[in-house]
Amino acid sequence: MRKILKRTLIVLGVIFIGIQLYPVDRTNPPIDPEMTFQAKVNVPPHIDKLVRNSCYDCHSHETTWPWYSYVAPVSWLVASDVEEGRTILNFSNWDYSMFRSVGRLDQMAEEVYQDRMPLPNYLIVHPSAKLLAADKDSLLDWIEVVREEIMNPPEESDTTAQD
Repeated sequence: MRKILKRTLIVLGVIFIGIQLYPVDRTNPPIDPEMTFQAKVNVPPHIDKLVRNSCYDCHSHETTWPWYSYVAPVSWLVASDVEEGRTILNFSNWDYSMFRSVGRLDQMAEEVYQDRMPLPNYLIVHPSAKLLAADKDSLLDWIEVVREEIMNPPEESDTTAQD
């Protein structure tokens, strides 16, 4: 029985070491400052702080890759979550049309309102990313305001008519 257990542990150890060789993309692509969320949308400092603290690791090119993102198989999950997050919503590349921006903001509001974001498994190791009730209210109120600003931009005044 001890021989079988020893061999099993050796095989599992070799497999664990072997899977560490599987490459995982943990890059943070370059950021064009003119294409960021903050460059395209009026983001007050307190909202910027909330979004950076709770969303940026998965939804931007400013991901902080923690130590466990270098250990397989957890690294695979982390890299996959970041890739999916950046695909769905990317604060570093806010290259969305007016309607798509509103859609992204609506989706963001829905995810926050339903407590689906930040992801529960992310909050286990990043408890400071949890949005408190007041944080959620501030974020949801701001989303509603900026959504209206996007949908109803102020008309440009005609300065040539003034003489």
